[in-house]
Amino acid sequence: MLGVPCNQFGNQEPGSNAEILEFAQSTYDVQFPMFAKVDVNGADAHPVYEFLRQTADDDGNTDIGWNFTKFLVGADGQVIQRFAPMVTPEEIGAAIAAL
Repeated sequence: MLGVPCNQFGNQEPGSNAEILEFAQSTYDVQFPMFAKVDVNGADAHPVYEFLRQTADDDGNTDIGWNFTKFLVGADGQVIQRFAPMVTPEEIGAAIAAL
């Protein structure tokens, strides 16, 4: 699990990378690595998200509609599945175990 902050959704992460990390750790006890804030949609989207967005959501959309969209990526670097924001990491456990 990796966290990638983005401020493109309702201005929810306006702080610095250090402030975002502190908030995530103190509020949600985040234990996984957190990366620097990036754009995930639009002309300035990070290249990783350009790649991840090739996998459409359940409605056929390729843009990321909200924070906490999750992607399961295999050891070969290919996207296995895209998960909606409300899907918890625990719910993704079966897909992870199958790998």
